[in-house]
Amino acid sequence: MMKPGLKGVIAAETKIGEVDGLNGRLVYRGYEIRELTKERTFEEVAYLLWYGKIPEQEELLRFHRLFHQSRQLTPVMMNVLDALPDNMDMMSVLRTVLSAEGDSTYGWKPTLDQAVALTAKIPTIIASRKNTLEGRPLIDPDNNLSHVENYLYMLHGSLPKAEHVRALETYMILTMEHGMNASTFSARVTASTESDLVSAICAAIGTMKGPLHGGAPSEVIALLDEVKQEQNVRSFLSQKILAGEKLMGFGHRVYKTHDPRALALKEKLMEQEGKDEWLDLALSVEVAAIAALEEHKPGRALYTNVEFYAAAIMKAIELDPSLFTPTFTASRMVGWTAHVLEQAENNTIFRPLSRYIGK
Repeated sequence: MMKPGLKGVIAAETKIGEVDGLNGRLVYRGYEIRELTKERTFEEVAYLLWYGKIPEQEELLRFHRLFHQSRQLTPVMMNVLDALPDNMDMMSVLRTVLSAEGDSTYGWKPTLDQAVALTAKIPTIIASRKNTLEGRPLIDPDNNLSHVENYLYMLHGSLPKAEHVRALETYMILTMEHGMNASTFSARVTASTESDLVSAICAAIGTMKGPLHGGAPSEVIALLDEVKQEQNVRSFLSQKILAGEKLMGFGHRVYKTHDPRALALKEKLMEQEGKDEWLDLALSVEVAAIAALEEHKPGRALYTNVEFYAAAIMKAIELDPSLFTPTFTASRMVGWTAHVLEQAENNTIFRPLSRYIGK
């Protein structure tokens, strides 16, 4: 039986993550996502996905050192970055600069050290490109800072607010892994040919670049910008629904109930209530929007998705919309590389069939 887009077809077995859309669960190696975002850092969760366990203190210290040593771009990568035209979008920049790492050191089979090195470099590529286009000096990574804190530091040139670091770190943990999505499948297909890790990740980045997959919470930001000017938010949202407009940031094609990532993100943001106007606005708009949706679209179970709160975070940390999908990519690097490593453990080349319908 043909399945267009391979929807519903099980193409691989995995121990990395489980997406249970019916029951609204997201699990990383046996840990519920909300358990991880409550008490774990980006580095600890990345370690879990790569190594299969939560690190002990000494293991985490060694892991931090490996991350820090890998942040700097190679001279070849810097030369490629300098040569790119100003009008090239950031996802294409990531794909092109990262491909410069594809030399003999990244042959088959992929290794954990390679996964860490590539993931550590993505924020440096993004920040270096942004600062170059804005005519500002490049900012070297600060090895006294965590992965997420260092990313914000390199983007803005100053130490970020603690609440902004916590919010973005939570978002990046939540978006590290999400099952056999299109970009993860691309990475595993490429790796299944026994190509190198860099090639597999470039394939994933190319897939993430497409608007049907990577997307961006830009439309949610537009909604928040509109709502910010309104006195009666509930009435304003009801008018939009009655006019046939979709409330962006509500509903998800996988989750048939609450998006567990949105719940985890909301829980973290509520700890910081009153510390940032955009985060506070998102919390209040959600209440009004859910009430309006229940009134005008009863039984539809249209709850907040992760993009809704992601939009509020992006506004709070003053991230340009052009950096939304690249930031998503910076977190998903962990999941992609974990899947490539898993593919290499028991590899079979992907070779589905097609049905000829020509003359």
